[in-house]
Amino acid sequence: MIKLRNYKLYLNLLMILFFISLSTTKCENLTFSLANFTKANTGPDFNFSNDAEVTQWALQITPDSSNAPESYLVNKSGRVIYNTPFQLWQPLNSTTNRAASFNTSFTFNVNPIVNTPNGEGLAFAILPTLDEPPPASHGGYLGLTNETLDGNPLNKFIAIEFDTVKQLAYDPDDNHVGLDINSVKSNATTSLKPLGIEIALNATKYTVWIDYDGAGHRIDVFMALEGVAKPGKPALSQPLDISQYVSQWSYFGFSASTSTRYELHCVLAWNLTIEILPEPKKGRRLLGWHIAVIVVGSLAGLALTGFIISLYMRRKKVGDDPSVLVGTLKSLPGTPKEFEFKELKKATNNFDENLKLGQGGFGIVYKGVLAEENTEVAVKMFSRSDKTKCQDDFLHELTIINRLRHKRLVKLLGWCHKNGLLLLVYEYMPNGSLDHHLFGGADRPLLPWDRRYTIITGVASALHYLHNEYDQRVVHRDLKASNIMLDSAFNARLGDFGLARALETDKTSYAEIELGGVPGTMGYIAPECFHTGKATSESDLFAFGAVVLETVCGRRPRCDVSGFQFLVDWVWKLHREGRLLDAVDRRLAGEFDGEEARRLLLLGMACSHPAAGERPKTEVVVQIIYGAVEPPKMPPFRPAFVWPSAVVDDLGSTSTSTMVTSSYYGSSAAGTPQCWSKEAHASTPEEVSMR
Repeated sequence: MIKLRNYKLYLNLLMILFFISLSTTKCENLTFSLANFTKANTGPDFNFSNDAEVTQWALQITPDSSNAPESYLVNKSGRVIYNTPFQLWQPLNSTTNRAASFNTSFTFNVNPIVNTPNGEGLAFAILPTLDEPPPASHGGYLGLTNETLDGNPLNKFIAIEFDTVKQLAYDPDDNHVGLDINSVKSNATTSLKPLGIEIALNATKYTVWIDYDGAGHRIDVFMALEGVAKPGKPALSQPLDISQYVSQWSYFGFSASTSTRYELHCVLAWNLTIEILPEPKKGRRLLGWHIAVIVVGSLAGLALTGFIISLYMRRKKVGDDPSVLVGTLKSLPGTPKEFEFKELKKATNNFDENLKLGQGGFGIVYKGVLAEENTEVAVKMFSRSDKTKCQDDFLHELTIINRLRHKRLVKLLGWCHKNGLLLLVYEYMPNGSLDHHLFGGADRPLLPWDRRYTIITGVASALHYLHNEYDQRVVHRDLKASNIMLDSAFNARLGDFGLARALETDKTSYAEIELGGVPGTMGYIAPECFHTGKATSESDLFAFGAVVLETVCGRRPRCDVSGFQFLVDWVWKLHREGRLLDAVDRRLAGEFDGEEARRLLLLGMACSHPAAGERPKTEVVVQIIYGAVEPPKMPPFRPAFVWPSAVVDDLGSTSTSTMVTSSYYGSSAAGTPQCWSKEAHASTPEEVSMR
């Protein structure tokens, strides 16, 4: 009897799992949740328009400024967009589309400025692209549209607006929620004052819930004070078939604007769950083997869930809670392969010292061979003593390199997290790094000219991709010969993205805050970085110039020529004397193309210009290398480094003090180079050999 009862219980469980599986196969969801916002957790996943930023643990959709707000807050429009597009509808036949359901909630506040009329408002938006707000989209246009575009069906947006200004022509009042379709003239509105809600009330925090039913084609908007439960009745409810209005693949985000009236628009937390639409099925019959697969899959899913829970509990007991790390990894678009620790341990012969490829500030790299595939790999083990920083290093590098796709970048194969050890697995580069071939001694064959030229071409192509062709601008921040790897055909592969950061959209620089100084390696760091503490695309180009010169000259950027601290100064002297080609590596014994060498040397000088704004952009760099355009004409003397340069600083003001130096290092009486910033993160010899 006991066995029979257990048997019936087992059958009932299988039937329950079967019906659960039927429902879940129809609707799989993607969810992300952020309880606050930092530069680290918004990094590569959010696009920020020109007037938006992340500060004070919040998304600031329009500028957050207390300095002369009448100068910084007037007539602004901003957008912050989650930069992964979602499929929001699918064609079913010639007349009907299937729409995805979604639920989102977010907490926001609108902070009025004392003694100033507030305006204009904030919107949650579904947008077709990651583009900047249209020109003149300030004022009542909420960063969504403008006078010319408003109402155009090609706008392809839907927004839920929270408006704080009454536009006489179309708004009910200055405190309402509205449904906007391709226009800021709302299709439906609800006044919020009768609901006890005032949007711009002394930075009062509100939570908004937006539920969209893709099958029933209805959108519901709920709103309450932060901490109050979701109301039973929506503030706004409207029929809506989004497939008729938005692009099939669209983006979610926020937009806001000010006019001559201004306020601060802050999003403090955001949760999103969206249905993943299944691929269309060719037939509707459910065969017996389908059922079996569903049931087995469900059981496997339960077993996996149980394993994950038990693993989590075991780790929690030993004081290692990986939930944040694992959650971040699982949320990465196209998450790379997770390797078993025992597989990597075996591949590296238990991380044998004899298989060590290099060591730097963030970790150690080992050569390994994956037994099953007989594939050579490079395994990077993160090893900073500070466990939190070590985890941050791991996530920074993984979240950057995971989404980059270019033939001249070292390919990430996967990751591993086991018992506190953090590992990344990269494609192995059999010819090592560029610096080993340039400076490795007699045991390394001399790099011929054609290979040097090809390597520089590959690095330029990779840098152009990072700065201009990826959906966000990525600043590498540690470009140097030891981070340029060479594959079996001696093609360049740019590697080590431990310091790289994705910039906020249309921002020009990334301020380093966790290393306490300027990251990088002496000789490759642009002079302005020691004063701004920021890495930029221009500072990447300075490092690229150093790489070009050392590849052509066969000398390190910290020059070994008597009387010169830096290679670029020696090259400039030869240029002034009309002997530029004398800078080419003597070991080549004249076996090089003189025109190509001249072009590269002038390019290296141009990229090494002390003024950041004078350095060529990467698209021009590529054209120069291919001979499509001439390199810039360089003056006979290297211009002095002047600080501050003739650009407006982050606060919009121009300093009047000026410092001029012939080099960006001062010199002690003994001639030892002194860095202006004593906190600069100059690499140790070990870092130079590995990164």
